[in-house]
Amino acid sequence: MNEPLVLGLETSCDETGVGLVSGQTLLFDAIASSVEEHARFGGVVPEVASRAHLEAMVPTIDRACREAGVKLSDVDAIAVTAGPGLAGSLLVGVAAAKALAIGLDRPLYGINHLAAHVAVDILEHGPLPEPAMGLLVSGGHSNLLLVPDITQDIQSLGATIDDAAGEAFDKVARLLGLPFPGGPHIDRMAREGNRIAIDFPRGLTSGRDLQRHRFDYSFSGLKTAVARWVQAREASGEPVPVADVAASFQEAVVDVLTRKAVKACQEHGVQDLLLGGGVAANTRLRALANERCEAAGIRLRVPSPGLCTDNGAMVAALGSEIVSKGGEASRLDLRADSSQPVEQVRA
Repeated sequence: MNEPLVLGLETSCDETGVGLVSGQTLLFDAIASSVEEHARFGGVVPEVASRAHLEAMVPTIDRACREAGVKLSDVDAIAVTAGPGLAGSLLVGVAAAKALAIGLDRPLYGINHLAAHVAVDILEHGPLPEPAMGLLVSGGHSNLLLVPDITQDIQSLGATIDDAAGEAFDKVARLLGLPFPGGPHIDRMAREGNRIAIDFPRGLTSGRDLQRHRFDYSFSGLKTAVARWVQAREASGEPVPVADVAASFQEAVVDVLTRKAVKACQEHGVQDLLLGGGVAANTRLRALANERCEAAGIRLRVPSPGLCTDNGAMVAALGSEIVSKGGEASRLDLRADSSQPVEQVRA
């Protein structure tokens, strides 16, 4: 192969991801999810996730290499999520990557999980425009990022100040008696409901809030508003219209997400908006983002749903970009950093 072959390892939360990327071409993406082990707890249990990564790491690497038709000795570089994420889960991935780097005598690249969510779109839609705007929405993150150079220059314009959007989806799903993880179930249920049935609040969109938190997000108040509405309905003896609640809640979330993202593009003169993170698989978020971007003359880029959730392909994609641009490798004493700032693209 003429392009560098990069192996990417992702273990920031509950999915063990292994991706193989050559240049900007995805060879294979293997995922071992432990979501079913967490479902009975209604959320991710860090210790359970760490143990699941330990069990899944070697078999998932073997499967990725086998399906891609390559040997580990063919790999030119190892990329691994160094942060942010669950500390124990990150440690498993980083330790595995160090072992591979030492055993294969290959360079090691510790990269940022959030930056990787932006970089993965390169595998489907080609090189990123410079600059681009990234809207990352997941269970733990809701971020607006200005991206002049995905390999070394990412600027945070805003983030959630409390619950992330994905976290709010999970909590509201629990209120409505829907399974974990809540995002897909609320998305499905919302298609049967009326998204203007209930006027739920839009956090940080008032005049004073926009002065202090122009591009920040807040979904804790929305979650509380949904809980109080449901409780009042139950207290009155009336049935809870689950589909309408799901649709109205979802609309409140995606309305604020897309409104602020488009405004950020306009104020910073950016013509391209990229959606990433697990919640980017939400059908209403995609539809409303597309509608508002078209109206504003902004080009929208969204990876396929399978590449929006945590995966090894995104790690390998960012690693490949760094290698191609001659970026410096990480030291072998690389540490897992559960709170690694998004501005630190590589460790």
